[in-house]
Amino acid sequence: MARFKVDENLPGAAAQVLREAGHDAATVLDQDLQGSADDVISEACRREQRILLTLDRGYGDPRRHPTAGTEGIIVLRMPSQDRDAALALVRRVVAALEEHRVDEALWIVEPHRIRIRRA
Repeated sequence: MARFKVDENLPGAAAQVLREAGHDAATVLDQDLQGSADDVISEACRREQRILLTLDRGYGDPRRHPTAGTEGIIVLRMPSQDRDAALALVRRVVAALEEHRVDEALWIVEPHRIRIRRA
């Protein structure tokens, strides 16, 4: 089981998909962190030992958001940011967790590939 923090830019159903797969998923909205700076979200993830799941491409820059000492960051990238596309990528993440670790890594998840960068 992995522990996730689902960013506010994803539909609430993303957390439900993770929970249905047996993972612990808290949302930025549930914790009243909406609108918080990236550093605040990152620190909350570190403190709670959660993987950040987000659409925010800024988290894809390891110089700004290093993954060393974290549970990891997963950035979803898709051509259109509609609900169904987002949930399809969350399901890809769930499947990939069976084969790959996220800790101290940056995952860039796209419709046809997952790139993994380790700290």
